[in-house]
Amino acid sequence: MSLEDAAETAIEQCLALDAGESCCIVTDDERQPIGEALYAVASDVTDDASVVRFPPGESHGSEPPEPVAAAMAAGDVFLAPTTKSLSHTRARDEANAAGARGATLPGITEEVFTTGLDADYESIADHCHDVLEQVAGADEIRVTSPQGTDVTFEPGDREWHEDTGIVHESGDFSNLPAGEVFVSPEDANGTYVVDGTMMPHGLLDEGQTLEFDVEDGRVTRISDDEVRAEFEAAAEEVGDAAYNLAELGIGTNVAVTDLVGSVLLDEKAGGTVHVAIGDDASIGGDTEAPIHSDGILREPTVYADGEVVDLPEP
Repeated sequence: MSLEDAAETAIEQCLALDAGESCCIVTDDERQPIGEALYAVASDVTDDASVVRFPPGESHGSEPPEPVAAAMAAGDVFLAPTTKSLSHTRARDEANAAGARGATLPGITEEVFTTGLDADYESIADHCHDVLEQVAGADEIRVTSPQGTDVTFEPGDREWHEDTGIVHESGDFSNLPAGEVFVSPEDANGTYVVDGTMMPHGLLDEGQTLEFDVEDGRVTRISDDEVRAEFEAAAEEVGDAAYNLAELGIGTNVAVTDLVGSVLLDEKAGGTVHVAIGDDASIGGDTEAPIHSDGILREPTVYADGEVVDLPEP
């Protein structure tokens, strides 16, 4: 699949851009080829397409410059292929609240773009709906794994969300590549062990694991020095909020058959689970932090109120 082919999937199937709509591509200096490919396809659909480019942000979740945020909110459709994630930012949230529908592509590479968009997103949406039916309304979600994970999440009153990749209605939002069902739990306790992908490491070596202890919705122990250092830096700014257990996600993209070291793609892989620490204010929680870091579990078993959840497999 070429950059143009992937851009066509994003613009035409996922965003369903119409000739009468405006489209803003928000990108940075390191992701310009992907931004230009999206702009070229959008320009074939509408006469009201534009590109806004800015230097890469300092970290995932960093707010973009004000003119960039304004551009995201001003149009009908936005796509944001950027080095650092704009998914969990006030700018993205406010753009959707203003009625723009859009997709962020955080940390996207050309390989991930052409691999992750080589998929049938209508089918992925069906897998999302199936998983959501199994977990929505459960008082308790338990996740275990052969690597030592045994952690329990309580969604409480917080809503489960689907990231289907189908962004057709005003205010809709998705990551691309897409394919997950997720919640920001009110409480969590236990231990989870990442054996897939997590920054700053990327794809972990075979047998390498990262362990996290969670108590009352806060991460209390991080086994890895490099990962711990990232959260210590964030805690200098916001204190304990940096250690908030922010997200439980279940991957539903069955087109992703192998983890490649990109959190954006790997967290969507069918049959995986990811757990994030940090900011959750943009996904239904109440914690603001300058970090949102996901770790992926390759071999989870998920229970909803004691019943095994049927996870989609590649």
